[in-house]
Amino acid sequence: MPSRDSQLILASTSTYRANLLVRLGIPFETSAPSIDESRLPNETFNAMAARLSQVKAKAIRHPNALIVGSDQVAVVGDQQLHKPGSVNRAVEQLELISGRTVEFYTGVSLWNTATDRCQTKVVQYKATLRDLNRHEIEAYVAADSPLDCAGAFKWERLGISLMQALEGADPTALEGLPLIALCNMLRNEGLALP
Repeated sequence: MPSRDSQLILASTSTYRANLLVRLGIPFETSAPSIDESRLPNETFNAMAARLSQVKAKAIRHPNALIVGSDQVAVVGDQQLHKPGSVNRAVEQLELISGRTVEFYTGVSLWNTATDRCQTKVVQYKATLRDLNRHEIEAYVAADSPLDCAGAFKWERLGISLMQALEGADPTALEGLPLIALCNMLRNEGLALP
């Protein structure tokens, strides 16, 4: 069980993840993990999300903390989708996934540095996009600028207009931090949540 002096640390500088964690009303700090996020040979996407969330949490050093690590892997078919980083790549990515289902594997780990206990869970979420034409794609990218999002859409904003269906138990997993799983982990560590 964490002591009163335990700190909650988010091992990420993602504003999306920080905004999600704020919803729990628990004070926290952020710290940037420096890790290799490459996929290992023959590693499944599910295993990759689990491993990277653990590695991110354990990359942060603090003697008495609960450290949250998270990683999201977006996949269409057998192809991993990365953050596009540019307008052209965002348009290309949306053309690729138009009319298709993107699977998101979002890993979350909670590492108690005092006890060395690390809980990990991967939450899967599916987003099926409707058939999009080039004009719709270009207009969407110009309006929402999803350059830092794997899949090149922000479902929590205008990206919802691109969707045909969403499927999964925890929509926050689609944003990068599965809060339902994290709340259960925090309770397991003795934190009182409503």
